[in-house]
Amino acid sequence: MTNGMETVRYALVAYIRNALGEFVENLRSELHPPHAHLPAHITILPPRCLRGTEQEALEQVEAVCQGANPFIVELGEVETFMPVTPTVFIRVAHAAYRMRELHDQMNRASLWAEENWPYMPHLTIAKLETIEAAQEAENTARERWSTFRGSRLVCIEELTFVREASEERWTDLAPVPLGKRVAPIADK
Repeated sequence: MTNGMETVRYALVAYIRNALGEFVENLRSELHPPHAHLPAHITILPPRCLRGTEQEALEQVEAVCQGANPFIVELGEVETFMPVTPTVFIRVAHAAYRMRELHDQMNRASLWAEENWPYMPHLTIAKLETIEAAQEAENTARERWSTFRGSRLVCIEELTFVREASEERWTDLAPVPLGKRVAPIADK
């Protein structure tokens, strides 16, 4: 699908709306203010163009989610994707296979895309401009994460289908509970 001359991209995420998510959002605000608006999330499907309609993709998300029960993941250590990309993240250490299963079940039909990199469940802290900036951010993130005293467990109960509104800005289209039907959003 296209929006004018630009390609519209979609993604599927699990928002982290607890103390751990707040911690990551505050850390992101400090380390990379241009991305401070992005909510903490674990990506299930990285950004992609659809191979069908938005409605077909949403129906596919709903069908997969209906067959998946909520589950808990545990976050591990701060890591990076350097030197491939200057991204600092927290790795999903326990139950990452559940995230990979969802990814594999979703990456079909309307939502299929050839991934740039192998899918690895993680919670992004910051994607920076340079390797040097990422190295500095990694050191700060490791130090701060080591002092985080909240739970490192996250219950994945709902996925959110999102559409890119502009560069680094996303619009929530539909929250989709695991094991249930789509929860409608008032006005899109």
